[in-house]
Amino acid sequence: MTLDKAEILIVGAGIIGLTIARELVKTGHGDIVIIEKEPELGRHASGRNSGVLHAGVYYAPDSMKAKSCLNGNFLMRAYCKEKGLPLLENGKVIVTRTPQELPVLDELFRRATANGAKVEMIDERQLAEIEPNARTVERALFSHYTAVVDPKAVLKSLKSDLEQSGRVKFHLECRLTGLKGSGLAVTSKGDIEFKRVVNAAGAYCEKVSRLFGVGERYRLIPFKGVYRLLSKDAPFTVNSSIYPVPDIRNPFLGVHFTRSVHGDVYLGPTAIPAFGRENYGILAGIDAEGFGIAFEDLVLFLTNPLFRSVALSEPKKYFPSCFYRDAARLVKQLSPADLVPATKVGIRPQLVDWQTKQMVMDFMVVADGSSLHVLNPISPAFTSSMDLAQGIVANHF
Repeated sequence: MTLDKAEILIVGAGIIGLTIARELVKTGHGDIVIIEKEPELGRHASGRNSGVLHAGVYYAPDSMKAKSCLNGNFLMRAYCKEKGLPLLENGKVIVTRTPQELPVLDELFRRATANGAKVEMIDERQLAEIEPNARTVERALFSHYTAVVDPKAVLKSLKSDLEQSGRVKFHLECRLTGLKGSGLAVTSKGDIEFKRVVNAAGAYCEKVSRLFGVGERYRLIPFKGVYRLLSKDAPFTVNSSIYPVPDIRNPFLGVHFTRSVHGDVYLGPTAIPAFGRENYGILAGIDAEGFGIAFEDLVLFLTNPLFRSVALSEPKKYFPSCFYRDAARLVKQLSPADLVPATKVGIRPQLVDWQTKQMVMDFMVVADGSSLHVLNPISPAFTSSMDLAQGIVANHF
């Protein structure tokens, strides 16, 4: 049964799929069909992230992340203002926990400056003016351009824009299951004819790419991000975001404090190796892939020292006492009672080069014939999305 025909088929209605569709419409393209396996948008990474718009602080200056992050931040902020969507433009601080982290703080300042970000090195007195409860050793970094949005509100607005354009059609609860030849997608709702296809499938991006013979050397390893909330009864609050100095050899930023656009203060996320692409609970979301993922985790544990350090340290944060100790190092005052459970849980779909057993640190965009694949869409993909979409459409359509 033929469900539809499209000039351009987009697989995945997360932030990457929506912003690419938006850019295609802006540049005169039409007859676009977006398929999404869920009944609504925002069920996974695009709707479960912290909402932070990053500002180009962490990324090596020659990377796609660095080149897209800051302009993506500006574009997303402008969009939220245009549409009247929730937006907090309050910056963030990055604090040190030990004197040994000061050289890494200096490296972050160097990277941020090279990437065009507005940052300044501040002392403890200046830090206290911005975040009274934040604690640091000697110095901290203040990022002026960091902001916070409501991810689900952004997704909803983009979907509405695309539908109103008359050039984009959505099929929800429609899962891509295979291909027939080079121009027919087999889905759970029927076949879709297409001339071009964009793989924006998020946590399933490498599964989709393999249908097209692309990315055979890559595997996707899921990491679980667990959050907690700062109690409304806590004796202090957080004005913006408080981040630790990260281990810049790994693509994770560590447990941090973030004030949401709705006034809640979240702590997290962790980076715990998960056993499913949708393993949001302890056991929930573990499917037939779980054994294969566990085996891949074991291989990485034995061959990759950086993965091994994450695998040994992060699972402890399932325990409230360990999570608390991690968070308490960033602030002057925090008691275990100040942290309460949160329903927010995310999965970070981390791409690994299985030939080298190394985690892929940057975004990957791979064009092959009539197909284009956005691989490794990890943080700051939400922030970078509008800039990435501009580049993808300009270079490939």
